[in-house]
Amino acid sequence: MKSKSPKSLELYDIMIKRGYPAEFCDQITKNLNTDWTAGRMIGYLSHYKKLPLEEIVDEMLAILSDRNRIMQKHDLEETNARWNEYLNG
Repeated sequence: MKSKSPKSLELYDIMIKRGYPAEFCDQITKNLNTDWTAGRMIGYLSHYKKLPLEEIVDEMLAILSDRNRIMQKHDLEETNARWNEYLNG
């Protein structure tokens, strides 16, 4: 797993200040370790004062699912572009 981004470290601090257990915050930010994913969670948390742990995990999974779908879309677009180059070559 890659190291935590600056936004991920910010997310960790936000969650700690809200009273979530350090181990839980560490696991969340290990999974949301990019500025984009951590930023999404920070945005989500900004709407609430304190959420149950389960809701944070659910949102983390939704964010990761979105990220994976976007990455897959980019891969397919790149493959399609190469295929078109081959056909037009």
